[in-house]
Amino acid sequence: MSGDRLPLSCFIIAQDEEDRIGQTLESVRGVSDDIVVIDSGSRDRTQEISKQAGARVVFNAWQGFGQQKRFGEEQCQHDWVLNLDADEVLTPELISEIKSLFAQGVPAKNGYSIKFLTVYPGRAKPRLLADYHNYVRLYDKSKLRFPDHACHDSIAVDPSQIGQLSGTAFHHSNRSLDHFISKENYYTTLQAATLAAKPQWQLYVRLIFEFPFAFGRYYFLRGHFLGGAVGFSYAVSHAYFRFVRIAKMLEKRRNQE
Repeated sequence: MSGDRLPLSCFIIAQDEEDRIGQTLESVRGVSDDIVVIDSGSRDRTQEISKQAGARVVFNAWQGFGQQKRFGEEQCQHDWVLNLDADEVLTPELISEIKSLFAQGVPAKNGYSIKFLTVYPGRAKPRLLADYHNYVRLYDKSKLRFPDHACHDSIAVDPSQIGQLSGTAFHHSNRSLDHFISKENYYTTLQAATLAAKPQWQLYVRLIFEFPFAFGRYYFLRGHFLGGAVGFSYAVSHAYFRFVRIAKMLEKRRNQE
């Protein structure tokens, strides 16, 4: 092990991430002694930047989110792994906490959840009371695995075996509003094709109420009202694509009849 790096593998799935993956790799370079980038066919400098940062780059053609992450797990040298996306950056506080966790040997739990705070495009840090997702991303892959599913990429766990880290990571999810719209259009099409079918009457009811309820949730409960005009734009866009997902599910149902 080099310096104070841990016997911990870090794997990152990526494609065309030259503008973002550098800061992600920089944030984990002092933590992990085995960094793996699973590239699904980048046409930019993603692979070159990753190799320059000391990562191993492995090509795997895209099959789905869950499948790609399971492939990543299999490339890791250690049982304990840290999974990041190419737009996620560890904070110094989280790095220190992870190092402390391993200071006494193997961590006590099977895995640990990390809060990923949303950062608006063009900003370095999250807004006040930023919304976040809480994912199990630090775990023992001999005990926990990502599901083999094209759409779902969250690990199903026994809560009693999972710890919660207090340090956070920053999630630079969107390059721009245009990038967000393009991404959500792809995700909602994928979800409409893969999620379990709902009763048709339930879909019609949700079609009516999904947008206003989703807007209220994103704007008020998730704190986008603190983000000014940018926050309002993202709350409306999130709510719109919640509506679009239902509309696409109904369209799929009609096409199958």
